[in-house]
Amino acid sequence: MNFDYSDDQKMLKDEARKFLDAKCPPPVVRGVLDDDARAYDEALWKGVAEQGWLGAAIPESYGGLGLGHVELCALAEELGRACAPIPFASTVYFVAEALMLHGSEEQKEKWLPRIAAGTVIGGFATSEGPGPVTPRSVRASVSGGTLSGEKLPVTDGDVADLYVVLARDGLYLVEKGQGVSAEVLKTLDPTRSVARVTFAEAPAERLGSDDGMTAMQAVLDRAAVLLAFEQIGGADKCLEMAKAYALERHAFGRAIAGYQAIKHKLADIYVKNEVARSNAYYGAWALNTSAAELPLAAATARVAASEAFWFAAKENIQTHGGIGFTWEADPQLYYRRSRQLSLVAGAPALWRERLVSQLERKNAA
Repeated sequence: MNFDYSDDQKMLKDEARKFLDAKCPPPVVRGVLDDDARAYDEALWKGVAEQGWLGAAIPESYGGLGLGHVELCALAEELGRACAPIPFASTVYFVAEALMLHGSEEQKEKWLPRIAAGTVIGGFATSEGPGPVTPRSVRASVSGGTLSGEKLPVTDGDVADLYVVLARDGLYLVEKGQGVSAEVLKTLDPTRSVARVTFAEAPAERLGSDDGMTAMQAVLDRAAVLLAFEQIGGADKCLEMAKAYALERHAFGRAIAGYQAIKHKLADIYVKNEVARSNAYYGAWALNTSAAELPLAAATARVAASEAFWFAAKENIQTHGGIGFTWEADPQLYYRRSRQLSLVAGAPALWRERLVSQLERKNAA
């Protein structure tokens, strides 16, 4: 079994990196961070759509490229490396995957081509406040074809055109418009906006026939793998930044990279990144082949990648020393994103519990 990208996939990654190096340098990320009125970089979003990345895993029959999920994982890694300030994850990892997994033929034909073209931004609305999402915690309900309830936090909820909403009896599609309002919330990472979304008798359409929790978890398992690659991309960039600064910064007549304490920091980052990468590759295989091991692989990838990105972002700041804590330095961008990505599909603690339950189930089988 080959545990690495193919030559074609490596070429795709290389081209994606060149594009993002040109179109998404740190000033582009800061442009959103420093501007409260901007939820994402519209020029970058348009450019990514023109590259076809939004439809990488969407079948050609629905307007996508039909490349597959491994190729989407490769793109996710490069987007994470660039800390791209666009609603890619919400739209592609969550809403597009929900449609491909649970949508009817009519729903797929209506929405997937528009997602692939970049004319629709998605929002995945499941949580209703602090704490894990459970059947008892869900209060949003549907009556007479309309949905009422409040969801928060909803990543990219203020700019979303289409929501996948968890109600008491299942998942529903809700378009932005009548009966839908969004209030922007302040978070640690303003480059990925978050909103409180209120649905007041908003027209809703059932998505799939599974019960809500089952349908939601199936989407989360798929998104977890894709998020893991985005986290790995960010973690690798943190290691690169820390190494470059350590070689450049001199103290007591020598580069700080020569000091054992700094060497150990960089080595620890590298080890965690490689562990996360191996687990993410397992997840990519399970996702691309729709393997029965996907729930276990997704939880493993999610836990390892969340830990690796947070650790790398934290140690990157520490390696930079005093300058690393300042607004002018770039390490903060990755620390903010590491925190955001660790929560967007459920906190790591929940995924650790899921990992343990999946391992127990596998051992009992």
